[in-house]
Amino acid sequence: MTTPRFDEVVHAPHRLRVCAILASVDKAEFTTLRESLGVADSVLSKHLKVLVDAGYVVLDKPSGSGRVRTWASLTRPGRAAFAGHVAELQRLASTADLPG
Repeated sequence: MTTPRFDEVVHAPHRLRVCAILASVDKAEFTTLRESLGVADSVLSKHLKVLVDAGYVVLDKPSGSGRVRTWASLTRPGRAAFAGHVAELQRLASTADLPG
């Protein structure tokens, strides 16, 4: 069971979306993330750095022939942080007195 926990690192909109994308796959290429978010390289790089510094994401640049591509994946702590944050958002939404 996931413990609801608000996580300020995950909460920023672009980082939340990065985590959501990465939670559904083993890894994603930088270009795919950038296009999914509709942001510039520098914006994505900034948000990935925050996630890497928190230990939530790892970046891999496998060497080989041709163009160097950067791959991102959620770490175990990153998956736990994302799941906890989503659970907390769901908990908060369930207690709100929303019209309708």
